[in-house]
Amino acid sequence: MLFLTLYLTGPRGLAVATAGLVAGGYGVGMLLGNFTGGRWGDRFGHRRTLLLCSTASGLGVAAVPWLPLPLLAVVLPVAAYLGTTAAVSTGALSALAVARGDRRTSVAIGRAASNAGFVIGPPVGALIVAHSYDALFVVDGLMTLAVRFAVAPLLPRDEPHVTRDPDAPSLWRALRADRALVRLLPAVVLVDLVYRQLYTTVPLHLRDQGSPVGLYTAIIAIGSGLILLLEIPVARRLRAVSSYPVIATGYALVGLGFVLFGLPVSPLTVVVAMVVLTAGEILYKTTATAHVLDAAPDHLVGQYQGLYMGAATSGTMLAAPVGTAVYALAPALLWPLCLGACAVAAAVVLSSGRRPAPRSPAATPSGSGGTAPPPRAG
Repeated sequence: MLFLTLYLTGPRGLAVATAGLVAGGYGVGMLLGNFTGGRWGDRFGHRRTLLLCSTASGLGVAAVPWLPLPLLAVVLPVAAYLGTTAAVSTGALSALAVARGDRRTSVAIGRAASNAGFVIGPPVGALIVAHSYDALFVVDGLMTLAVRFAVAPLLPRDEPHVTRDPDAPSLWRALRADRALVRLLPAVVLVDLVYRQLYTTVPLHLRDQGSPVGLYTAIIAIGSGLILLLEIPVARRLRAVSSYPVIATGYALVGLGFVLFGLPVSPLTVVVAMVVLTAGEILYKTTATAHVLDAAPDHLVGQYQGLYMGAATSGTMLAAPVGTAVYALAPALLWPLCLGACAVAAAVVLSSGRRPAPRSPAATPSGSGGTAPPPRAG
């Protein structure tokens, strides 16, 4: 994804606007995969869905250099949908492998692995691109297939999580019964809209204030390093604490971090802002993800995982147009608006925590501070 627009406007020779449409189609495929991909794993089994979708996605990405442009515009969104569906099933398998209450640690381990990959991947991709853009897609697709075949023997041979009990709740019925979770999802979108300014308006702001690109890349590296060092121990330390105040505190710290970016720019102020923002990210991202998974009945874990990921990636799509519009109109206004949005989201979360969802006779307390049905045997 990082190199897609460069590839389309470079070797493929597309105009910038056309390349934006094609890349946007890839983003739409990801979004749809998040919101709907979990249904396939819940219905047919997450192992089966993960293996099938990752195989098809890897083959599609590896074939990119040989696809004519009209076909490429179709294959990219499909590959994105399949790859995201595989990722949703990966998250569901990770959640089902551990008991409720321990999922914050599981999520933190997954995020640490993802951040490590994000540190390593872009420089390796840049080295490959220096040789050949075609090689980038071929290597990416083949690596997906290699991981798929290496991991397959280690995955649990799960049966489909579909239940034939007519009283088992559907997704929408389960959500209607958990109003606190329904209120949490818009707050996730709002905070992610703010958080993604780190990749859109923050680099513009630093550039306009005369800072070198190296300062921006340095704070991104600092943030990733702090996550790698601290997220797992913090998750373990706070695993018995109710989710709502932890998430709300994380949201508030993210807003405060962006206000600090609005101070006169210097290496010190920018690093402090990044440290505060990253502290908020460590608190809220792991906790909110685990909270949603803990709230899910076992037969709906994939769809709950997809709902959360979809809410978060919605912020990715909205951040650039909203943030740049505000920045172009009134640059100094962007930072207090970020704080205000995070404060609203934090208030929504705290309000949800004070209104516990109605308990059904089968519900048991969730380790993340909510209520959830007991895990099914096996």
